[in-house]
Parts: sequence; C-alpha cells; structure tokens
Amino acid sequence: MKRIGLFMAAFGVILSNAYATPSTLIWSPSTDIQPYKKIHLGADIYVPTTSKGTNADNYDQHNYVQQVYGLTFSLLSDKPNENLLGKLWEPLGQIMAETGFDYKKGFGSFYDSTPWYFNFKFGTPEGAYFKNMPAIAIGAYDMGTRANRTNYNVWYGRLAKTINIGKANLGRVSGGYFVGNPKLLRDKDGLRDNGGLLVGWERVMTEISDKLWLCVDYQGTQSSYGAINAGFAWSFTKDISAILAYDIYNNRNLTDTVTFQVDINF
Repeated sequence: MKRIGLFMAAFGVILSNAYATPSTLIWSPSTDIQPYKKIHLGADIYVPTTSKGTNADNYDQHNYVQQVYGLTFSLLSDKPNENLLGKLWEPLGQIMAETGFDYKKGFGSFYDSTPWYFNFKFGTPEGAYFKNMPAIAIGAYDMGTRANRTNYNVWYGRLAKTINIGKANLGRVSGGYFVGNPKLLRDKDGLRDNGGLLVGWERVMTEISDKLWLCVDYQGTQSSYGAINAGFAWSFTKDISAILAYDIYNNRNLTDTVTFQVDINF
C-alpha cells in the first residue's frame, strides 16, 4: 500500500506495489486504515529479477526499476468525538477513512508522462459493532488522470479476521474482490481480464519478535495487477518500517520482481 525517497537513500536501495497505494498488505489493499491525524509517507521500488518479459505495451520491462512515492491521509477516526464532524458522525460509530495520492515513475515514457494517481478507502476494524465481526474495507485506487491510459480505477471490497484457536494465534486471513477498467486490465492475449479475487494471510511473529511481520498476498487476473507475493516487514520504531518481498505475476510473460518498501508515519 508507502513511500519517501530520502529515507530510501539513507538505507541505500536495500530495504514495493507498482500501483497507487492505499494501506496494503504487500501488493493489494488491506482492511487497515491509517490512524487518525497521521500522515503516511512511503517509497516502493520494484526490481526485475531477470531479463525476460515485456509489459502490455511491449517495452523491455527488465530495463526499468519501477518506483512509487506517495502520501496517505486519515480522514475519520473510530472514536467519533475526535472527528471534525463530531456528534454528526456518531451514529456511524467506528467507520474510518483515508485518502491519498502517488507519483509513479519507471514505467516507460507512455505512463511516466502522467504520473499522478489517487485512492480512497472506508472501513471498520474487527469487532467494531459485534463480537467476531470481521474488519471491512471498501475503496478504490489507481485513479489516474489520463483516460484509457492511467485511469485503471480499481474498486474493491475486502473482509479480514484474526483466527485464534485457544491461545494459539494463527494470524489474520482476508478475502475480497476487485474490478478495474476493462479497457486497461487485459490478459496476456489482450482479452479483458478486469476482475478477480483478493486473498491474504498475515501474522506478527511474536515468538521471534513483535517487530517481525510475515505475509502472503494474492491478487487475481492475468492483468498487470495479478500476482502472488510473499515477504516480511520489520518495524524499526512504531512509525518506521520496511518490507522485503518477492512478486510472482500470474501472467508468466511478465518478469518477477523484488519489492523494497519503506513506510513512515507522522
């Protein structure tokens, strides 16, 4: 979901999501919402792992290190009295919201000429209204500014639930569905492939450290959005973390990438 170039320079290019990013797992949007009154900055870098593959417009994918830099802002708190709307929002209880924008580069001049993308999300945390209620999120991302070039307009809905058996925490599982612009989301044969599943598993590995997080994240279709991703994150402080992951695209004509991502909250 994530981005600041200065911090990336400080770490070197060692410590991503090739799309305009709301709060995410590794690749696809999560049910998480940025904390109220927080600003989230992120830097995502995708490094191709081999020299094979082209993108949908047939540029040499392996020649590009793709980068995404963006800001995400919280809009609503799950504590109604904290919101600007105050008691007017109280009947809606724990609904939270965020919005943001991203600047993307390294996707070829065809896309880099219109690099701005926007996103938003509404959601509620687990147990917001009743016991065992899953977290819920509805939103859209990659709302680009150029018709039929960057307006991917990916809409999604997702549920997530932490699974406990006795005292054993098995992690949080999530699932949902997304739909995007049918003119732009195409499979390897150029046919429309603009809707698919979202599936994820994640867990903080408290047995090792409460700073370590593991995740496997899947998004359907053979469009450029379709991939399975696995990786880990490390929290240096409560407001600074980094992710390292591997991305395998459902369209095997595309080159796998390694994700380097840094997240900072203010």
